[in-house]
Amino acid sequence: MIYLDNNATTSMDTRVATVLTKALEAGPINPSSQHQFGRRARAAMESALDRIGQSLGSDLTRVDAARLVVTSGGTEANNLAIAGLGPEEGTILVSSIEHPSVLSAAGMMERRGHLVLKIDVSPEGTVRLDHLEYLIAETIRLGKPAKLAAIMSANNETGVIQPIAGAAEICRKHGVLLHVDATQSIGKVPLQLSQCGASSVTFTPHKFHGPAGVGFLWLAPGISIRPSIYGGEQQLGTRPGTEPVALVTAAAEATALAVAEQEESVSRMKRLRDSLENGLLERHPSLQIHGKSAERLASTTCVSLPGTNRQTVLMALDLAGVACSSGSACSSGSSPPSHVLTAMGADKAALESALRFGVSKFSTDEEIARAIEIISRKLLARNRFTHVEN
Repeated sequence: MIYLDNNATTSMDTRVATVLTKALEAGPINPSSQHQFGRRARAAMESALDRIGQSLGSDLTRVDAARLVVTSGGTEANNLAIAGLGPEEGTILVSSIEHPSVLSAAGMMERRGHLVLKIDVSPEGTVRLDHLEYLIAETIRLGKPAKLAAIMSANNETGVIQPIAGAAEICRKHGVLLHVDATQSIGKVPLQLSQCGASSVTFTPHKFHGPAGVGFLWLAPGISIRPSIYGGEQQLGTRPGTEPVALVTAAAEATALAVAEQEESVSRMKRLRDSLENGLLERHPSLQIHGKSAERLASTTCVSLPGTNRQTVLMALDLAGVACSSGSACSSGSSPPSHVLTAMGADKAALESALRFGVSKFSTDEEIARAIEIISRKLLARNRFTHVEN
């Protein structure tokens, strides 16, 4: 089986698995316990969190330091940010291409009475900063000034990298908090948390060869957040519940490896991604590559295959030995077309035939060559293409 769905999740690096196994074998690991087992677990977790912060350019040991909140994954971290940073009153702005966990959380806030407005994107899939600035001004005019904006660092379907530095500058100028979902970015683009200008950032290690079941919400110095769940006093009451020390320890190893090996990994992924795209284009000139003219993650390609049905092709490829997806793993089981491509203005034929392929640092040239042949065979059985380019 050729696995090309690395935007959904990745295989665990064996070095990370070794760290996880050792942590699980270390004995009882509840960091809230006051006996020596608990103290040892607490020390291990704090060391792991500090290591994650150091890897991502954020010193968590200072008195006025940023915080790293442990969650069950990226979805919970995004929900915690939107609900916890969102104003008691006022407007929330979200880009129209956000992950479902952000859009659904914003929808929940809207049902609670908040005004939620969406930021437009260009046809290439890049958030329009002029529209962000316009919406902030418009909310001020309406007497419901925006208090929070959510813009992802890179899109999970197209791989298009977003202008976070510019968005942060605009938000800072108007006193708007900026939440960034960086789930797809770790190990693929440089990320210095303390310098990115965001008020909060989410990420989860299963996207970069770490364990599933754990995620993180980084909070800039001075940023407080309302809890979404209640119980104990863990994590200053921000996110109660026993912390998964073994998963946090493994996540620290995955983060350190992803950052240390980023340059080599990106070079490899880009070569494989380009080989896949070029190989398919040679055989099917009408293949449409979404966001091709924009800056993209080296790992990701989103293509439309005119005249085909995305679910039919997806199942055919699965049976033939190629794993890919028809959009976000959190929504690809449903029938509606991609909200990301819809926001980019894609036509019906493109929406109905869009597939996402994601390579990883463990993908091989042989796998890509085989994938090109398998995909082409399945397409030739269904359609003949003419050249269309995005």
